[in-house]
Amino acid sequence: MNPSTHAALYGPWQPARPPRRERPVVVALAALLWVVTALSVSLIGGLACIVLLWTAGAGEPAAGAVVPLLLIPAGAAGITALARAPRVRDLAAPTRMLLLGAVACPVPTAFAVWFWTLSG
Repeated sequence: MNPSTHAALYGPWQPARPPRRERPVVVALAALLWVVTALSVSLIGGLACIVLLWTAGAGEPAAGAVVPLLLIPAGAAGITALARAPRVRDLAAPTRMLLLGAVACPVPTAFAVWFWTLSG
């Protein structure tokens, strides 16, 4: 191909950017946040399932225990919507996971600590 044709069609040649290198500290912090979040959500879900089982066994309505179980997919939908936002999508993968973990971690962790101290 003629170099002037290429320049006319695609603009002047520009070298590709070097790939972003992953920073181990960011990856480790993101993993830590997501582990804490997963443990908190599993504790809340497990406790809500136990409460549902006990209330069903007692023959009482279990509407109050369904709310924490419905908050889990609602939170996941919110995190997914944030992950698909254009500014967040443009971030590097470790940075994006750290940001999403920082947004996802506080609420379930606070609820898990509150449930743990309430039961103890």
